[in-house]
Amino acid sequence: MRIVIAGAGLVGRGLARRLVAGKHDVTVIEAERHICEQVYSQIGAHAICGSATSIATLEEAEVERADCAAAAMRDDGDNLCFALLAKHMGVRKIVARMRDPRYEEPYRLAGVTRALDSVEMYLNEFVWEIQETPIKEVASFGEAQARIVFVRVPEKSRAASRTIVQITKDDDFPQDCVIVGLFRPSTGQFIIRRGDLEVRADDRLYLGASTDGLLRAARYLGVK
Repeated sequence: MRIVIAGAGLVGRGLARRLVAGKHDVTVIEAERHICEQVYSQIGAHAICGSATSIATLEEAEVERADCAAAAMRDDGDNLCFALLAKHMGVRKIVARMRDPRYEEPYRLAGVTRALDSVEMYLNEFVWEIQETPIKEVASFGEAQARIVFVRVPEKSRAASRTIVQITKDDDFPQDCVIVGLFRPSTGQFIIRRGDLEVRADDRLYLGASTDGLLRAARYLGVK
């Protein structure tokens, strides 16, 4: 994918590093020249020195060719302006860092497909929104013999509208897989596992198991 990131602070640089490692074509826009040089030399992403709220800078970064634009600057006003310009230039997927929840509706009107607030602002979550991978690894242990991943529950999953205890007691669900908790995008909540908790479509289940157990759990959930 071709991704343009506005801002090279801690969030922007971290995001760029993760996406470059995932073999994506990444361009970062940053006003500070010495930071641009670091982005290029240390991360390997393309770096454009300039304002991400300037049409001329966005044209130089060829934002119109991007599959996704990510607004990762500190100021919501700057992120909102970048998102609006990216939408104007034809970018279909736009994600943004949101510091003030009062900007949620303006972000939506500006074409942002997902605004991540400061509480849920984890790089795994940001990368997930960009890549849309069905299974995303959070951590691995014992030379990758066991893993923790999160999985988006599909709309027609057999797990949707069932409680965690119903899912884990199902004979088809792997017994060596543990549901640690879930993240609910609609409310922005991370919920630690409770047996009576009902799983909904679009929830992100956090699973811990062996690689084989996770693959069987993914098949159970209907993740392709």
